[in-house]
Amino acid sequence: MDHSPAQCCADCGGVAGEGVSLKVCKACMVARYCSPTCQRNHWPTHKKECKQRAAELHDEALFDDPLPKEDCPICFLPMPVKLISCMSLPPATITSVPIANFAEANEEVAKLDTGHYYSCCGKSICGGCVCSCIKSGNGDNCPFCNADRSGKTDEERVEEMMKRVEANDAGSVYQLANDYHHGKLGLLQDRARAMELWTRAAKLGSSQAHFQLGSTYDAGGELKKSKFHYEAATMAGHEAARNNLGYIEYKSGNVERAVKHLMIAASAGHHQAMHNLLVAFNHGSTSRATIDATLTAYNDSCAEMRSDARDAAIHVYIASIGVR
Repeated sequence: MDHSPAQCCADCGGVAGEGVSLKVCKACMVARYCSPTCQRNHWPTHKKECKQRAAELHDEALFDDPLPKEDCPICFLPMPVKLISCMSLPPATITSVPIANFAEANEEVAKLDTGHYYSCCGKSICGGCVCSCIKSGNGDNCPFCNADRSGKTDEERVEEMMKRVEANDAGSVYQLANDYHHGKLGLLQDRARAMELWTRAAKLGSSQAHFQLGSTYDAGGELKKSKFHYEAATMAGHEAARNNLGYIEYKSGNVERAVKHLMIAASAGHHQAMHNLLVAFNHGSTSRATIDATLTAYNDSCAEMRSDARDAAIHVYIASIGVR
């Protein structure tokens, strides 16, 4: 009786079910082996096919439809990477991306994080909901669990966070890393400790931690490590990481891959990716049809992330730092 390759050991031909248990090659997910010995023996023959198929599987995952954004746990609107993506400005056109133009001219505003982390419940709340909570008279209370935050010392906030860190909460580990990186909450600035914690958070599934590691290695010229973490963040739906991958691919001459990354990131509402795609179009690297379709998706994504509360939060911040 003939048996399919999926039923036989690729090296010795042992058939599954006849006292033989087969395990699939974890790289290519095609070849099967009855033992580690057979897998080692078959490697010289299998190597080329395995690496080619593994690369194909990797690209399928990398360019697959991105995971949906995390929602704010209060307003349930998608959380962009930066709050400025929610700003009410005219829609992007073939010649202009207003949010990107504003971000370039107002770097401090453009760095405004979408989420505000609360160590009491471990939740990240969008700036719009935080702003609404303050306006409603709740003061320093947590917008999600209503815990009283007034009078909390830095030491008490770190103690709260550490309970969640010890429970391997990825968001809390990521936030503690940020606090070490910037020397906040009374912690001495310790970037080596921040890298350790970002690495831990990344292993726990934090796309933000992967992005921070990618950015750090990128700044240090360690491209291989940078791409690894950018790709991990990208496959988890982090559009800023995908934008950076697009830029790296473009600089490396891989224009087709770059455009694919930029299209996906821009369609998710990432303003810098939309700007970069327009630059690529002006250089003749992509078509008008691609731009038109991506512009429509970009404007739709931005509209989904906007609310009066988020717009108000941005303008409160702009007023506080005197931006005009």
